[in-house]
Amino acid sequence: MANLVIDIGNTFIKAAIFEDDDLVFTDQYPLLDNQIIAGVFNSHTIDKAMVSSVKKQGSEWETTLSQKTKLIYFNAAMAEGINNHYKTPHTLGLDRLAAVTGANYLYPQQNNLVIDGGTCITYDFIDAGANYFGGSISPGLNMRYKALNYYTAVLPVVNQDKNFADDAGDDTETAIKSGVQNGIKHELMGFIDSYAKHSPQLNIILTGGDGIFFDTLLKNSIFAPYIKNEPYLVLKGLNAATQKHND
Repeated sequence: MANLVIDIGNTFIKAAIFEDDDLVFTDQYPLLDNQIIAGVFNSHTIDKAMVSSVKKQGSEWETTLSQKTKLIYFNAAMAEGINNHYKTPHTLGLDRLAAVTGANYLYPQQNNLVIDGGTCITYDFIDAGANYFGGSISPGLNMRYKALNYYTAVLPVVNQDKNFADDAGDDTETAIKSGVQNGIKHELMGFIDSYAKHSPQLNIILTGGDGIFFDTLLKNSIFAPYIKNEPYLVLKGLNAATQKHND
């Protein structure tokens, strides 16, 4: 049985096809359209499709998709195996919920801290009993770089630099890199340390577009042995929900 899962984020639309738990296709798009959907169905036999979106409006391609296969929209009730204690579940981002669903599915009965480096950085913890109480949201890597330029008169636009490893900058550009990248590094380590104090054997699961970059920031930290890279965590969480959805 093949499932198509689609995650509509703030920046990109990510799609994947799973045969049971095996990921057989993945891609990301700035926009989806009927031609892309037709191409997917020409190459694969799809039994079910699930869409998760941070946006409210529907698209023409969703109508086309519903005509080709059974279409399911991910919601809070479909978070497979999760005890959701979030006080306002209707405001919880579905990408965050799908990520902890994926973490619990891949690493059951373990303490998991999901760090998703996307447009924003989100920190979401699910304990060994599959209890989820919430997490934290902070500005993402590129958002921080852009904000320094946007909200000041003279600071330039600077891009992330995976090769920058100094504690301080010696000119304006490297000072910005130090502030942004070291700031995120210390933020990451602070959150991890806080959770690790009360959650032994904590898995640190990095995902999102900047997940690999965050791994580089943390590679020499004491937490490095516990880090797991799961770039398709949200998609795997959606697939887990799709497999259990029989309506």
